[in-house]
Amino acid sequence: MKSKKPKNEPKRGKKRTRKDSQNSKPGSPTRATASKETAAGERQLTRADRLVAKARGLNIGQVSALQRRRNLTAEALKKVPDDVLKRAVRRLDYPDMARAREAFRLLQQKNEDGDIPSNALQNALKQLDSTRARPSGVQPQVVAGIPTGAQVTPSALMGPVVMPTAGLNPAHTGWTSLGPGNIGGRTRAIAPHPTLQNTMWIGSVGGGVWRTDNAGVAWTPVDDLMANLAVTCLVINPANPNIIYAGTGEGFSNVDALRGAGIFATTNGTNWSQLPATAGVNFRSINRLAISKDGKVLLAATPNGIFRSADPDRLTWTQVSTAPISDVDFHPTSNTNAIAGGLNNGQAFYSTDGGQTWKTATHSTPWSGRVELTYAAKNPLTVYASVQMNNGGEIWRSTDGGKSYSRRNTELKNGAHATYLGDQGWYANTIWAGDPGNSDLVIVGGLDLYRSTDGGNKLVDISTWWDKRSAHADQHAIVAHPGYNGTTNKTVFFGNDGGIYKANDVTTVGNDAHLPRVSGWLELDNTYGVTQFFGGAGNATSGTIIGGAQDNGTLRFRPLDGSEKWSEMFGGDGGCCAADPADQKIFYGEYVYLNIHRSTDGGASSDYISGQFWNGSQWTWKPVPYRITDAMNQKALFIAPFVLDPNNSSRILGGGISLWRTNNAKAPNTNNTGPVWTAIKGSVGARISAIAVAAGNSDVIWVGYDDGQVFKTVNGTQANPLWQKIDHTGSNPLTPARYCTRITIDPKKINVVYACFGGYNRGNVWKTTDGGTKWSNIGNSLPEAPVRSLAVHPRKTNLVYLGTEVGVFASEDGGATWSPTNEGPTNSSVDDLFWLKEILVCATHGRGMFTINLSSV
Repeated sequence: MKSKKPKNEPKRGKKRTRKDSQNSKPGSPTRATASKETAAGERQLTRADRLVAKARGLNIGQVSALQRRRNLTAEALKKVPDDVLKRAVRRLDYPDMARAREAFRLLQQKNEDGDIPSNALQNALKQLDSTRARPSGVQPQVVAGIPTGAQVTPSALMGPVVMPTAGLNPAHTGWTSLGPGNIGGRTRAIAPHPTLQNTMWIGSVGGGVWRTDNAGVAWTPVDDLMANLAVTCLVINPANPNIIYAGTGEGFSNVDALRGAGIFATTNGTNWSQLPATAGVNFRSINRLAISKDGKVLLAATPNGIFRSADPDRLTWTQVSTAPISDVDFHPTSNTNAIAGGLNNGQAFYSTDGGQTWKTATHSTPWSGRVELTYAAKNPLTVYASVQMNNGGEIWRSTDGGKSYSRRNTELKNGAHATYLGDQGWYANTIWAGDPGNSDLVIVGGLDLYRSTDGGNKLVDISTWWDKRSAHADQHAIVAHPGYNGTTNKTVFFGNDGGIYKANDVTTVGNDAHLPRVSGWLELDNTYGVTQFFGGAGNATSGTIIGGAQDNGTLRFRPLDGSEKWSEMFGGDGGCCAADPADQKIFYGEYVYLNIHRSTDGGASSDYISGQFWNGSQWTWKPVPYRITDAMNQKALFIAPFVLDPNNSSRILGGGISLWRTNNAKAPNTNNTGPVWTAIKGSVGARISAIAVAAGNSDVIWVGYDDGQVFKTVNGTQANPLWQKIDHTGSNPLTPARYCTRITIDPKKINVVYACFGGYNRGNVWKTTDGGTKWSNIGNSLPEAPVRSLAVHPRKTNLVYLGTEVGVFASEDGGATWSPTNEGPTNSSVDDLFWLKEILVCATHGRGMFTINLSSV
């Protein structure tokens, strides 16, 4: 079931406004820049465009930008809901979200030199595995109430319909999954079993491999011990369907990102192991895998070129092309012919010797950007290309097996260019021609999905990104049902940023006479819990929880609704969260760059309180002091920290380059007034990354920065607090000079403070017992991985819990020693830990949220 669309920030709006062209640089332009860059498009607007601009209160520049980036035609602009339109216009100021998000994530992983060691995540997981390998008699069964042991049983992770447990050995119960099982997440890989037609695997970028044996009624994760959960592609060996290969690491939005760990294989569809030869830097990002019909040759498309393996165990690999590659495909019936599309170079390639050598295909005019290819199933001499060019994409066709291409018209019925890629073909770009009886039936996807019945000359849109009844936006994969024959079976599956969708008849889906295109679409995100949370908070009385999610907004869980009915409080990327402990109706979340919003209806909807408001045609900022200037100028981290004072629920502290405070967070919000924001700490040349306020004393405030600086004040409620620099001072100093991810103050001992850091280093957890004069490194026994969160038990403060890049760890002695393993809830990154009384809630970046009751510890 889909979540209810909130009043002001819709689910669909946040998805469809998140990408920009490949050539954009990281960062976001000002509104003036957006107007300037769209001025040239004004000459191309039609009378209908101008009329709808006037009707919707938009200027010409906005209409031009919305058409180019979001594919909002005049007809769409007439019908798109107000809340979606506001979200789309807001995102014009943030055109390069994917790269900004990636840069933020990488910043937390770098060491003092600004580097990320090769195979860093893999090495951390090997260190973790070495502790799991210890004799079971040596390991405790429970540490600080957290189950621990030598073995995690993947089949216990999720139930068939509900989500009762997570990361548990059956003998060690405790963790419970909250989902969300109805939200989905970025899905780039779909692999149906060739003969078991109800069995299918899908790959989540962050949540690993998932499997269904009932045609998508429910999904289960198949191996949480897989050393990397950033799965981008899957391929089944046609000669032996028990063998499946998974590629990890995205190489689209940021080609130098260290995200993957090579290629993994399974022989039973459940347990995966890394192919050792793919552990090197050349295999950090696997964009696509292809396997020959006889199963002998496996090809990998990467930003570093094409790699080939022809031995059964995939022990040896040879680099056969050096061009950055987005897509590679084997001929559907030949073991010798293959094609490949360039990642960012506007090129296509072909091979006639099983991928050993490659030649460049020809086309009448130059191409640009990313190229995606597909063989036509009826006649593989016909090859189609989706090319990132001409402001929204072009379709080209080859009739000689991919050696040469000619341009198709790529037009709508009215003759206008079909901008099916929007302005993000570098990120979302896919093409399919898999009908065995019709080579002219082509489906292309970028922002939305389009269908052509004449080989790419005329197209019609078949999905509508802004309507929740349609397929989600940002298309990544199109795969036919294994029984597809074009007559009695026309089922096709679609992977996108919303998860997995199904069309029972690909020839009629989206056949509505007018917008929106909703007929025939079916969402299959049933127990598919792969949401990537940045933060969370909850009200202990009601049990309502909110979480800020990547690409999925700020989401709400209510106990009576369960794991399959999460709803949305606010659209766009979500971040940090807070819940008013005294008022069940008040929650706080944030959009990127410290744009804080507030809900007063229990999380059903939310409005900005950081200073911006909608004036009827655009977003405008209130005057000082009713705005956070760092948010307006984007001088904060992509996901910036803010906290609710534990002693005063009307006080919020938020971090940009300055520390901002409001003492009236619940003030009425109008276009002219609202909460009053004041900077109480000036810039120190870095951005604030962590904030902590002492329970019982609001004057004690700690602040950490993205370069490792740490400061403290003991008169934080004053108009101009005095700040003391803590790091690199004293006889036993706090020394890490890398991203400070979290500062946590003991709830009962104000001088006991923990500081956590990023980077694939040892020593990412530090502790002081005298208010910061002397520090001890208490993290050396942990795997060398970023530590993202730390929670102290509210009653027994010697019990400490860590959220790391490789799961949860626990200590019973204030961090002097740590649990030898992290059984549960998952191997994915744990970005936040927070309490509902004595229930610990774990927010993961790739597997949703989990709880464990620690009241009986």
